[in-house]
Amino acid sequence: MEGVSYQRFPRIKIREVKDDFMKFELRDTDASIANALRRIMIAEVPTIAIDLVEIEVNSSVLNDEFISHRLGLVPLTSERAMSMRFSRDCDACDGDGQCEYCSVEFYLRVKCLSDQTLDVTSKDLLSSDHTVVPVDYTDASSGFDNNATNKGIIIVKLRRGQELRLRAIARKGIGKDHAKWSPAATVTFMYEPEIYINEDMMETLSLQEKTELVDSSPTKVFGIDPDSKQVILVEPEAYTYDDEVLKKAEAMGKPGLVEIHAKEDSFIFTVETTGAVKASQLVLNAIEVLKQKLDAVRLSDDTVEADDQFGELGAHMRGG
Repeated sequence: MEGVSYQRFPRIKIREVKDDFMKFELRDTDASIANALRRIMIAEVPTIAIDLVEIEVNSSVLNDEFISHRLGLVPLTSERAMSMRFSRDCDACDGDGQCEYCSVEFYLRVKCLSDQTLDVTSKDLLSSDHTVVPVDYTDASSGFDNNATNKGIIIVKLRRGQELRLRAIARKGIGKDHAKWSPAATVTFMYEPEIYINEDMMETLSLQEKTELVDSSPTKVFGIDPDSKQVILVEPEAYTYDDEVLKKAEAMGKPGLVEIHAKEDSFIFTVETTGAVKASQLVLNAIEVLKQKLDAVRLSDDTVEADDQFGELGAHMRGG
């Protein structure tokens, strides 16, 4: 209908935030926007990863290609990735991809001089930029003093006399081009469930029947109050849309005992990152990328409208 607006104003409510984990609610929108946000977080938020490796000396048991591949998969801190240039678009180095605006250099020089096996890890990578370094997974709050947990990601192991010397170039990229640039370990969302218990019908069940109904759910969605012996909701969001409780109610001859509906405009997101960027920053960057995409669509619509209005003149003005 002309004059009718379908514009919506999505809202986000943060539930839990850690450096590498975030849980939030996305409301007042539909599944298309929720899935677009999820896919952008996985594949289109840029990060920095090693993209070129020049090996000078490698006398380890792993060949050059194997080591290069392992280096590429080491997550690097990528807070400045959004402001960096893609190497293919960098005019400072004519697309060579080896300048301060579009790349970061790493060096690794390690030789084993003892009879004990030497672990070469991501902590041995020396960066030319202190803001772009291998992600440190050390958990200072854990209280563990075990040195094994502070070594970083193992790249290769060396024995006496073996040596590894190399130079690596890290560049900006997105997960759509290669998984090494994906900042997300996992991003999931689910419809927020609405669960209703028919209290009057529930009163007709014995305690054993209530227990069987509660136990029919694979996850801890329902429970029994120890005082009132009533079936209560323990964790509605643990429901996995398996319909086991509904099937159990029907088998007991009590259809409608429990009603479960999915809120089609409310989603619960769980975001885990590789550590390249913080989870909160990943969400913000994804929203920014989504805005840029929408702006591009709006611009293309304006272009089509101009072509319809001005014909060949509009294309000529754009250089077409």
